Amino acid sequence: MVTEQIQNRGIHDERVLHALITVPRHLFIPPAYRDHAYDDGPLPIGQGQTISQPYIVALMSERLELGGDERVLEIGTGSGYQAAVLSLLAKQVYSIEIVPELMSSARELLGQLGYDNVTVLLGDGNLGWERDGPYDAIIVTAAAPHIPPALLEQLTEGGRLVLPVVRGEEQHLLRLRKQDGRIVEENLGLVRFVPLVGGDL
Repeated sequence: MVTEQIQNRGIHDERVLHALITVPRHLFIPPAYRDHAYDDGPLPIGQGQTISQPYIVALMSERLELGGDERVLEIGTGSGYQAAVLSLLAKQVYSIEIVPELMSSARELLGQLGYDNVTVLLGDGNLGWERDGPYDAIIVTAAAPHIPPALLEQLTEGGRLVLPVVRGEEQHLLRLRKQDGRIVEENLGLVRFVPLVGGDL
């Protein structure tokens, strides 16, 4: 998976590659789909949600530019797989999930597997998680109709926000960097995610 799907597409951060090798992706996938756990594509995890394609997990993780000392906020815990990857790249990960069933199962699994620097929270990710902010990096794993203002507010100076945003009929993966009090945007290409849900859309 890592060699063919990730390295061959230009992901070279050794820490990201090691995290993708280390985290047992199949454990974050329902038993019915585990034979396809390392295939090049997303898979259903229940509640109308999916686990992202391995390459997209690697791409978004790399673009966060994590060195190991950061506090990261993830919007959309899902199965917990992306949070597990981030736990090996950052000091502390806070992950918000709006679906109670997914939140509970992800929290339980991450705890069983020993990812003890991940805190899984139930809430509306559009509002971020101000209590433990600000964050050095924020990642959103569902497509937003616009960039949630609360997430920009909860970024540190120099912080990075990576998220898919709907523009017209397409979803664009963006990296936003807070720099000298302004937001610098970079378009990382077209993607396809499930819609971001919440009360502030």
